[in-house]
Amino acid sequence: MDAESNQPKSRARQYLEVVTGPWEDKRRWRQYKARVKALPENYRTAVEALERYLMHFGPGDGTDAASMFEDLADLFEQSAADGTPIREIFGEDPVEFVEAFMQNYSMGSYIRRERERFTSAIDRAAGEDTGREDRTV
Repeated sequence: MDAESNQPKSRARQYLEVVTGPWEDKRRWRQYKARVKALPENYRTAVEALERYLMHFGPGDGTDAASMFEDLADLFEQSAADGTPIREIFGEDPVEFVEAFMQNYSMGSYIRRERERFTSAIDRAAGEDTGREDRTV
């Protein structure tokens, strides 16, 4: 944490962060991108492909996403240092790998929320009250 985190935020910064998101998440993102840039080309290519996929299907909030991308950088930095082949990291099915990887970061995922909303709506339409919340707010 930086020294700034112990000080109250100015009103202007609070408003700005409402629009742009927390500055801490942006700092973490820039650090992650620098780590990826330092990887050997084939590892960097794999991480960038994963990143594209995760941007569509990964956690929706900044904190979960930042943690996930930092862990991804850790994994590929260690794999590059150990000389682990790309195929050995992913196995035969890259989608299976990334889906299993994402399971660790499901909180905050808009996809999870939408699945719950969809299931709840179908339950209601079928006349079944399962007690699930419908987050249609």
